[in-house]
Amino acid sequence: MSNGHIFVGEVIGTAILILFGAGVCAAVTLRHSKARSAGWVVIAFGWGFGVLAGAYTAAPLSGGQLNPAVTLGIAVDTGKWGKVWVYLLGQIVGAMIGAVLAYLVYLAQFQANVREESTADEPVPTLGIFSTVPEIRHPVANLITEIIATMALVLPVLAFGLTKGLGESGTTVLIVSLLVVGIGLSLGGPTGYAINPARDLGPRIVHTFLPIPNKGTSDWGYAWIPVVGPLIGGTLAGLLYRAAF
Repeated sequence: MSNGHIFVGEVIGTAILILFGAGVCAAVTLRHSKARSAGWVVIAFGWGFGVLAGAYTAAPLSGGQLNPAVTLGIAVDTGKWGKVWVYLLGQIVGAMIGAVLAYLVYLAQFQANVREESTADEPVPTLGIFSTVPEIRHPVANLITEIIATMALVLPVLAFGLTKGLGESGTTVLIVSLLVVGIGLSLGGPTGYAINPARDLGPRIVHTFLPIPNKGTSDWGYAWIPVVGPLIGGTLAGLLYRAAF
C-alpha cells in the first residue's frame, strides 16, 4: 500500500468512526435529540458500529487500523515502522474531520445549548460528546484503566490475524467491532474507554475551537491520559503478542 492510499484510507475510515461515535454521544446527551438519555448500551453499540463502518470502508486502502494504539502494536510485533507516521497522521486528521461532521449533524441541538429559563435547564457540558471524561478523576487509576482496556483491544486484534478463517471470510472487522462493544460495556465505566489516542485527541482539538454556546472546558489537563495510556497499552500488547505467539 502506498503512503497516499494509507493516508486517504485512514482519514476516511477514522472520520466515519468518529462521526458514528461522537454522533451517538451527541444523540444521547443533547437536549432536543430524539435519542436523549438512551443510555450507555446505546453508546457502546454506536461506537462499535462506527468501527464496523470505518474499518470496512478503509480496509481496501489502508487495512483500516484507525487507531494509533493498534498501529503501534502492529509495528512492535512486526518491526515495520516505516509507514507508522502516515497511519498516525491520517488517523488524527480523520478524527478531526469526523468530529466536525458530527457537530454539523447536531448543529441545531448544539446551538440550543443554552439555559432555558422556562424549564430552568442548565447548559449541557459538551466535551463528553467529543472526548473522554473520567467518572472519578484519579490520574493513576485512569491511566491504568486505559492501559488495560487498550491491551484488551490490541492483543485480540493481533491474535485474530492467526485465525485463518476470519481473514478468508472477511469477518475480522465484524469481530473487532463486537470486541469494541464489549470493551465499552465491561471496561468503559471508569474513563469512557478512549482506547484510541486519535479518537480522543482529534475531537478534543475540534471541541476547543467549535463555536458551541456554553460548551464548557476542553479539559486539556486530563488530555494526556487518553493518549499516553492507549499508547502504552498498544506497546505492551505488541510485546506480549510477540513473546507469546
